[in-house]
Amino acid sequence: MPQLRSDSLSFVEALGQSVANVSPTLTPAIAVAVVAATAGTASWLVYVIATIALVVVGYSIGKLASKISAAGSFFIYISRSLGPTAGMLAGWAMLAAYVFTAMALTAATALFIQALITAVGFKLIVPTYVLYFVISALVYVFAIRNIRFSSRLGLGLEVVSVAIIALVCFLSWQAHGFAIDPKQNHIQGAGFGAIAQSIVFAIFSYVGFESAATLGKETRNPKKVIPQAVMLTPVLAGIVFIVTTYLIVQGFNDDTTKLGGSAGPLAAIVPGGGAGLTILVYIGAMVSCFACALASINSFSRILFSLGRYRYVHRSMGQVHDKHQTPHIASTIGVILNFVVCAVFYKHGYTDLLGWFGTIASFGFIIVYLMCSIAAPVLLRKTGEATTMVNVMGVIGAIVMALALVGSVYPVPAAPYNYLPYGFAAYMLIGVLWFLVLKARTPQIFLSIEHDLEGIVTGAK
Repeated sequence: MPQLRSDSLSFVEALGQSVANVSPTLTPAIAVAVVAATAGTASWLVYVIATIALVVVGYSIGKLASKISAAGSFFIYISRSLGPTAGMLAGWAMLAAYVFTAMALTAATALFIQALITAVGFKLIVPTYVLYFVISALVYVFAIRNIRFSSRLGLGLEVVSVAIIALVCFLSWQAHGFAIDPKQNHIQGAGFGAIAQSIVFAIFSYVGFESAATLGKETRNPKKVIPQAVMLTPVLAGIVFIVTTYLIVQGFNDDTTKLGGSAGPLAAIVPGGGAGLTILVYIGAMVSCFACALASINSFSRILFSLGRYRYVHRSMGQVHDKHQTPHIASTIGVILNFVVCAVFYKHGYTDLLGWFGTIASFGFIIVYLMCSIAAPVLLRKTGEATTMVNVMGVIGAIVMALALVGSVYPVPAAPYNYLPYGFAAYMLIGVLWFLVLKARTPQIFLSIEHDLEGIVTGAK
């Protein structure tokens, strides 16, 4: 059988996968307004704390990646640490996390395409579902191609988008005489409760930073490269988020109420920026969101591929394209789901879909981050390599993610967000029931988790 293209990705390309999956432009383009509405002048500090929290979690994920290289990544990590039951549920949760991220960013891409068309003086004349189809089709074309091309494309698009955002923020800072903002330095008017509440949402800006781990079979020297990419991504993203948040709040003259109500904060912070700068911002945000949607489908397909190889789902999901050496059937399933769900909700606003789908995805990420924080010390204890640092970082990561999970559902959010946790719980229940059926019908499947079927089946070992 054809195998995934081994040893094809360098460190930069693995890093590109994770960076693209974070979509660092989305936070200054949209999410910063949500954080600022709650945290006010302490918004930059919120991202400092969130960066530290995700680096802690990344440390545990990196430790797992340094021991196991697999396309199934989290499914395999947790199976070999906490058992196949926990591993299967982690894989199931991560499938939802990645595909709903793709849906959210497909909606965001459509949002900025429409904004761009409007900004140049035209009107979108096709139905929204046609736009979703075109975006999904483009994702499919790139997803089934050589993963090196896909990773380079994602990284290239993110470099372009971040450069545009950097230019806008620089012009805004220049308009303020390159001055330091005393209100933000002293977090004037911000309370502890507001900061704590905002951290939960800020963590959502980083989800996807771990996705380089899904390329473990396709990366050169993965046990070294993948941990480096996973650890570096939240640091790089954090720098972007902290600096841009600080300058955007300053650009609004610390009027965080006005910022919180802004649908396009970047386009409003440069006095006299004009239509040209606005168009540039929309282009940057559009390509960044598309790169994230593509990276999410790439990650989804690798998890589904691994589940197919281990027979947790139909074995056809574990097939590889003869020419491109990508999991093309798994990618096709992901793209179809992406388009169909977006099309079903096409009458709803882009920002509604971004919020709904992004929230559902976040549940999956947080659960798996929590499990990885527990799994890393357990696995290293089995190999006799556990250290005090590993244990401490695991405990801190687990506590932070548990608090984030609680904070995402309490205080109870307004409808329809209050229903989303129940929807995700129902999805996980389906996974549990499927697991029980598999265990009763083919118990030998769970014995295979101790072997590298991804490699044995493909001849990679």
